[in-house]
Order: sequence, then structure tokens, then C-alpha cells
Amino acid sequence: MRSPDRPTPAPIPTPTPAPDPGLGDPTARGDLAASSEWEGERDASTVGRVVVAATPIGCDLDASPRLREALTTAGVIAAEDTRRLWALARRLDLRPRGRVVSLHDANESTRANMLVNAALEGETVLVVSDAGTPVISDPGFRVVRLAAESGVPVTCIPGPSALLAALAVSGLPSDRHAFEGFWPRKAGEARSRLTELAGERRTMVFFVAARRLAEMLSQMARAWGAGRPAVVCRELTKIHEEIWRGGLGELAARAAAGEVLGEVTVVVGGAPPAPSDLGQLVTEVRALIEAGAKPTEAVAAVAARSGIARRDLYQAAIIPPPI
Repeated sequence: MRSPDRPTPAPIPTPTPAPDPGLGDPTARGDLAASSEWEGERDASTVGRVVVAATPIGCDLDASPRLREALTTAGVIAAEDTRRLWALARRLDLRPRGRVVSLHDANESTRANMLVNAALEGETVLVVSDAGTPVISDPGFRVVRLAAESGVPVTCIPGPSALLAALAVSGLPSDRHAFEGFWPRKAGEARSRLTELAGERRTMVFFVAARRLAEMLSQMARAWGAGRPAVVCRELTKIHEEIWRGGLGELAARAAAGEVLGEVTVVVGGAPPAPSDLGQLVTEVRALIEAGAKPTEAVAAVAARSGIARRDLYQAAIIPPPI
């Protein structure tokens, strides 16, 4: 995950990998592309594949065995920042044997053709970002789309993701959620986003530059209410990991009180149902009960999906009005 506020670093020279004598025969070098466990049996043609791989977001111990193998066997590695890729390889005590090239926002539209052509010629092309899963607010989308359009198999090595980690620890409803990427930097775009999402009932997840956290939370608190529940996740999986919980207003004040550093992911509870929707929720609860669900189970299911408090829904749907 790279903040859009952070400029794309200039490419630097990288070590030239040793020649790969077995490049034409994936089985001779233990290439992951030769494994039928990836995406069915390898096609009889010489087409390779594109592999989208997640890298650690803070703790190197989260590097999976599959990622380690891919880093040492892929014919081409497309990295958001080649310097970070080489640093990760050194920390993991790995030596990539393939070509390492840069893939970032400034060059992806042109570099995608080169990478897909390499896959069409039989290479395994590994796509990685600085941290987390590529394509999710990181480079890789154009490569994956072009590969799919060109008939090149695309597979994934799942792993660390700031989006899913933040959602998992948030304690907010996660059965339905919306990822909104980086919060807009421009005031006009931020106002439009606030209006667009005002009625969003699903839990929302945002990335934001640390220095803009207080501003974003303040904008949300004014538009959506200071009491809307939210969770701020800073430096996930790192030594100085922090999780802040509270209303938007409280969290905005905390962020403004001191300097915030590191990578930040914010999870915000969805909009509560409008008063006019309560009758529909009550109808849904009673329909579940008629279908055989226990009252408490019916209330819990509808409350989890809608975001309304269980107690309020129970009182409206179950407890009879006073005579």
C-alpha cells in the first residue's frame, strides 16, 4: 500500500541476475508455473502465467512459503519499488533469479504490454507491491486485465492485506463491506465522496496518509455525525501497531492532538437505517420467525445485515406495545 501523497521513487540499478539455463523448461528449475495445483494443468502451448503475490505489510514472518518460492523461481518480477523488493529479498535471505523491473502508477500503462508479452513467451511473471496485495490500491490492475484479455493465465499467492487485517480487528460488521481506497486529497472530491457515501449501509474501509488522518476524520464527523463508530488502524503487524476505537468526533480529536506516523487504515461503520426503513426490517424479522427462526436469531441476522442496534430492532419487532 503506497500513499498517493508519496512520490514514485526514481528507478535505481539492480543487480543482474545469474543466467537461467533452464528457462525453457519450467520443470528443470522448479518453476511454480509447472505445478498443476495453480490453475489446472499447464497448457500444451508455451504460454506462461501472471502471478499476483502478497508481500508482508510489516512483519517479514508473514511471508508465505509460496511467496518465497515465487521470488526465487519467477522469470520476471514486477515490483512497485525495486529497491524495496531487493531489501525484502535480503531480509528473507533469498536471491531472485529472474529479471526485476519496476511497475508503478507512472509506467504501468506501458509496462503491462512488456510483462504480458513475457508471459506469452513462456515466462512466469510475478507482480508484487511494496506491501500487501497488488491491484488493491496498488499497481497491477492493467497487467491483470491485459493478461486476461490475451489468454494468459492469472493466479494469486494470497497473504497480507491491510484492508482485511483492519476489517478483521475492527469489531464492526464485516459480512458486507465496501473498500473505498485512498481518501481524496482535494476538498471538492472529498465533499463529493461524503455525499455519495452518506447512505452507505455497509462497513467502509479507507486508506489515508497519516498526515491527513485528522482532516479526514473531521470531515466525516461533520457529515455523518460525531458518534458514527470507527476504528483507526496504524502500523498493522508492526512493533508499534495501534488500534483506536471510538466515534468519528472522538477519533478526529485524538488524531489532531499529536503527530500521526506510519501506514493508516480506517474502518467506518455503515449508515444506520433511516426511520422509514425500520418497518421493513421488522417485516424481515417476523418473516424469519415465521420460517422457523428463533426471535433472537432473526433479530441478530437482520441487525447484522442492516447495522441497526439489536436492542432497538428487538423492541420494535418482538416486544408488544404497552396496552
